[in-house]
Amino acid sequence: MKEKKLSKFLVDNILYICLILMIVIIAVISPSFVSVRVLSDVLIQSAPKILLAMGMLVVIVAGGMDMTVGRLAGLGAVISGTLAQQSTYYLKFWPGLPELPIIVPILVSILVGMIMGAITGTIISKLKVPAFLAGVGLQLIIYGANLLLLKKAPNNSQPLAGYTESFTKFGTGAIFGINYLIIVAVAVMVLAYVILNKTTLGRNIYATGGNREAAKVAGINVYRIDLFVYMFCAALAALAGCMLAARTGSANASYAEGYEMDAIASCIIGGASFTGGIGNVPGAFLGVIIFSVISYGLTFVGLSSYWQNIAKGVIIIVAVALDMRKYATQK
Repeated sequence: MKEKKLSKFLVDNILYICLILMIVIIAVISPSFVSVRVLSDVLIQSAPKILLAMGMLVVIVAGGMDMTVGRLAGLGAVISGTLAQQSTYYLKFWPGLPELPIIVPILVSILVGMIMGAITGTIISKLKVPAFLAGVGLQLIIYGANLLLLKKAPNNSQPLAGYTESFTKFGTGAIFGINYLIIVAVAVMVLAYVILNKTTLGRNIYATGGNREAAKVAGINVYRIDLFVYMFCAALAALAGCMLAARTGSANASYAEGYEMDAIASCIIGGASFTGGIGNVPGAFLGVIIFSVISYGLTFVGLSSYWQNIAKGVIIIVAVALDMRKYATQK
């Protein structure tokens, strides 16, 4: 009986155990890892990925998958970067354009992201193209369009720079000692939690992911659900791109390359299911933090970045295997 209880405890709390073990191991190697500064750095670096994970979570819960988010984040970084440059910058992307309030580049990026999300949702829902294949195709289109945009004179494919002080401050500034990016990430998590757990829309998203045909019979407009989740995910991806551009002070078409896999992995090891209808905000957040601790921690102790990929792969396989066992037991 005790063995069963212990086994259930380990399975139910494997993510927390993995995170604690990683922190302990890294702290033993380098005690300075356990500090407020390191915690702040990890959260700041995690902030854009938290947005991507929250958007991906909503899509996965609805039974889908969005492979475009990495490229959409890159597009968001580029679009916001072209609109957030100082008027005196010698390689200003839009010559003659005055300096714009910070909200303009961000809103334009989000709007473009939502349009792309609507296209993605329509292709998947109406044209019945498998989500993975639709995402891969749209990835290439978005990346190509981004490259063509950056090729415009006088930029000529060079990385964007020369941002206004307000845009740069968005990525590096803080209020009451808390970085703006962390505040945005927390706000997005709260929004995702409220949508999924406190609204009729959220219940419909879970119902659609759990059994699409039954949801249709129940009167749920699954196309509208698809449209919402992909637009929501794309909007957050574009905003994540703005955050990356503001934090680094630069942008190019390769920004956030491969981030879609991190977002998917964070959701899955956080308890979401590829079959749909299962997933939660705290789990996805914890998944992001685990990967961030791996990346930051291994770099912190001086290990090669190659080990990061190995550690990530092992954690994904072990977490998913244990998660499948947990749901099989519950079933």
